[in-house]
Amino acid sequence: MQQVTPGVSLTAQVTDMLRAAITSGEMTPGEHYSAIGLAERLGVSRTPVREALQLLEKEGIVRIEKNRGVRVLQISLDEIVQIFQIRILLEPPAAARAAEMVTKHELAHFRELHGRILDAAAADDGPGTLQADKEFHLFLMGLAGNPRLTALDGELRNLVLAQGLVTIPSIRSSQDLADDRRGILDALERQDPLAASAAVREHVTRTARLLISGVCAKTPGLSSDAYLAKLDQLTKLRT
Repeated sequence: MQQVTPGVSLTAQVTDMLRAAITSGEMTPGEHYSAIGLAERLGVSRTPVREALQLLEKEGIVRIEKNRGVRVLQISLDEIVQIFQIRILLEPPAAARAAEMVTKHELAHFRELHGRILDAAAADDGPGTLQADKEFHLFLMGLAGNPRLTALDGELRNLVLAQGLVTIPSIRSSQDLADDRRGILDALERQDPLAASAAVREHVTRTARLLISGVCAKTPGLSSDAYLAKLDQLTKLRT
């Protein structure tokens, strides 16, 4: 695990570091960890670790168990389908609203965020690409003017990322992921709500289908057909 940076909120840093450790597989689902042991590894006191674990428990990423420490939770494939169903229903209309409201200054920031995705992808930096992608999408959701929606979207993303369930590099390259955002950016630059909604719906749906297929491909005897059908059952509804 990384060490903390002086002068920055310890709880926020520890939360990010623990989430990154879970995402990378350094902390694995089902295993138990103690606040004392994690604090020693990070070089901090137990207080920010406990506070960080409480935040991660609220997000559904870990569970604090009395006398046993904390356990990283494993989410099921059904839960992954449900998470993406929610994202597909919520994000397209939010993107449409963002396209209506976006300013020149915000478009410049979108280009900067997209540039970070491209730079990380060109360097084949998978974690960096995912982080830049997350910042791009959360900024997009933020423009819809609903902080609760942005917070919910961030939590849903963290639930999946914390399981190490990502499409890069096993299913697609960092460059493929980066290129997948061009349609969204183009729609925003044209301030086209319908195009922005369609681009986000297509992007999230494609990511869900790739992820579900990838997980099933690595699990002997598990077919993706039923899970993809479940994904389509709700997301065929137009928003």
